[in-house]
Amino acid sequence: MRSRAQSGFTLLEVVVAFVVLALVMAAVFEVFNAALVRTADQADRSEALAIAQSRLQATGSDGNLKEGDSMGESADRRFRWTTSVKRFDEPGPATGGGIPMQAIYMLFQVEARVAWVGPDGKERDLRIATMALGPRPT
Repeated sequence: MRSRAQSGFTLLEVVVAFVVLALVMAAVFEVFNAALVRTADQADRSEALAIAQSRLQATGSDGNLKEGDSMGESADRRFRWTTSVKRFDEPGPATGGGIPMQAIYMLFQVEARVAWVGPDGKERDLRIATMALGPRPT
C-alpha cells in the first residue's frame, strides 16, 4: 500500500477544485460580458452622436432655416432621428446704428434627437441642440 504522500489527490479534492474553478470562471465571464455590453453601448452612442451632428449640420445648410420638424432613419434602420427648428424669442431689439439686426436675421433653436434600442433591449436617446442665425421670414 502507498503512503499518504504518494497517493495524490482524493476525488473530493478534485471535485472541490473544479467547483472553485467554475465559480471563478463564472465571475470572470460576467466581468467580460459587462465590458462587452458597455463597449457596444458606447459604440452605439458614438454612432448616434455622429448622426445627430450630421443632422444639425444639414439643417439650414442651404442658408434657409425654416421652423418645423423632420424625421428619418439610418440606413440600417437601427437609429431614428428627429430634427426640430424653432424660433428663439429674443428679449429685445438689437441696438446700434443702421438697420437693426432683428430686421434682417433672427435666432433659431435647432435640436437633433436620435433614438435607438441598446444592447440590453432598453430604449436610448441622445439630444443635442444649437442656435443658428437665419434670415427672418417675410
